[in-house]
Amino acid sequence: MKKYIVIVLASVLMLTGAFSSVAQSRYGVIGGMTFSTSRISDLTRAPMTQWHGGFTYKLDLPLGFSLQPSLVYHAKGTRLKEQMFDIRMSYLELPVSFQWGPDLLIFRPFLDITPYIGYALGNQLAASGMDTARNSWNGLNRFEYGLGLGIGLELWRFQVIGRYNWNFGPLSNADAAMSDGFVPFISNAFSSNNFGGFTLSLAILFGGGK
Repeated sequence: MKKYIVIVLASVLMLTGAFSSVAQSRYGVIGGMTFSTSRISDLTRAPMTQWHGGFTYKLDLPLGFSLQPSLVYHAKGTRLKEQMFDIRMSYLELPVSFQWGPDLLIFRPFLDITPYIGYALGNQLAASGMDTARNSWNGLNRFEYGLGLGIGLELWRFQVIGRYNWNFGPLSNADAAMSDGFVPFISNAFSSNNFGGFTLSLAILFGGGK
């Protein structure tokens, strides 16, 4: 995980330094809806609509490329129908969006590839017949990392991005000896899975020449 973080941050710094003389930068706010679910093949799960919001910085590069890191608070969750079990997690995330698209003067469509890392700040676990637990980390992995692919449209200072996100790290880190509370639910459902799903974001950008 530390190696992954170092690689991402180093890439951002190198690209920023390499193109600083010809690039135009803007900053802003970003937020939207998260239609979060999880990759669980043998259980019926339901998507849970959550939200995300934070700050973003966009660096326009030559040839239609741009780099846009953000720092966001991201709420995610899923519901397992058979077990009547809900899990909600909130993360501090650092997504770094690599974009390419032609500037058509009035608007700019673009393709988006976004690796991201995150750290869980809080959670809420609820199951039928059990008391709701908050900020309980038994059997839970607080670090996450993944990749998003999407498309976007930029019009003046507004930017809309639709993105599908894959999360590569397992949510559960429980071992076989852990059997208290919600650990069995988490271990059975998330032994090799984590949250994924679709995000729809709106960014408002300031600064720059446009």
